Amino acid sequence: MKKIEAIIKPFKLDDVREALADINITGMTVTEVKGFGRQKGHTELYRGAEYMVDFLPKVKLDIVVPDEQVERCVEAIMKTAQTGRIGDGKIFVFDVERVIRIRTGEEDEEAI
Repeated sequence: MKKIEAIIKPFKLDDVREALADINITGMTVTEVKGFGRQKGHTELYRGAEYMVDFLPKVKLDIVVPDEQVERCVEAIMKTAQTGRIGDGKIFVFDVERVIRIRTGEEDEEAI
């Protein structure tokens, strides 16, 4: 099993969720986060004053899938979240050693 952690632009969340549902991936955790990468924020104008926005709003998706679904999941996220502009985000893939569903005690692939 693998954990896919994707950091994307907030306005792409619904599109990514639908693309994942199309390939039968329905479970995920979504977190609103802030951060920056190479773009290092940007300058905005508010009431005539210019100020620096260091941390940009992003959305983080945490998805655990069986090994055979990893590539399809990553491809769906990439294709859907990509705008071609700086700040599109990142995808990280981690090994998952064990999963336990608290309610039933099911483990590993039965628990996801």
